[in-house]
Amino acid sequence: MRLAGKIAIVVGAGQSPGEGMGNGRATALRFAEEGAKVLAVDNRLASAEETAALVRKMGGECLAYEADVTREATLVKAFEAAHRRWDRIDILHNNVGVSIAGGDATPLEITEEAFDRVVAINLRGAVMACKHVLPIMRQQRAGAIINISSTAAWEDYPLVTYKATKAGMIAYTKQLAVQNAEYGVRANVILPGLIDTPMAVDTRARVSGRSRAEVAAMRDAKVPLRRRMGTARDIANAALFLASDEADFITGVALPVDGGALAQISS
Repeated sequence: MRLAGKIAIVVGAGQSPGEGMGNGRATALRFAEEGAKVLAVDNRLASAEETAALVRKMGGECLAYEADVTREATLVKAFEAAHRRWDRIDILHNNVGVSIAGGDATPLEITEEAFDRVVAINLRGAVMACKHVLPIMRQQRAGAIINISSTAAWEDYPLVTYKATKAGMIAYTKQLAVQNAEYGVRANVILPGLIDTPMAVDTRARVSGRSRAEVAAMRDAKVPLRRRMGTARDIANAALFLASDEADFITGVALPVDGGALAQISS
């Protein structure tokens, strides 16, 4: 029970259509397994409700809440709901992200509309979420923020906006850590590598016209560790560590969870 008595908000706790489990849902479940009370936030209430139902099935406490990270006012209401119910917020996990499904493209093909859409979802949403949770955490003199970036920030990646926003997430999180350390608020960022989730695999299968098995096999082959993608549980376990008191002296860290992919990049 590493998060016993903690209140956690997971933004992006639903998931995209497809097989398996997404990172946000897995993290909400993992936090609840370790004793946290969870507010599962997603722009699709039905998906957030599915997550909440899974938590309740295992005996945990979880409320579903609908909010759209591109609309700041909806995030404000979500945080107010959590604070009103539990009187504190200990953990904020920002998990929302989009790439191909948002219209992201190569440097010669990117459009203004797609660029603005992906930036709003991937980066601005996390910035606005932090804006409204920080006053609560500062007043508590404690809190943990975990953001999700990607190894795409540091490795070759062909799509403009996803790479730019994920690199921006790392820089933003480090600045958060510096500016809030004196208040006892920690901020860290996870860099998932190739993970077997509906967003990563099923979306690519739909767009490319390939089978899910074919897309998964291509991704598996690129992973140094056991030639197998990671799972949402791997990301959730990393988030759990960073959210827990075990990481009490860790802030400003960018943690790859990638099966050794970034180790292949020359420094």
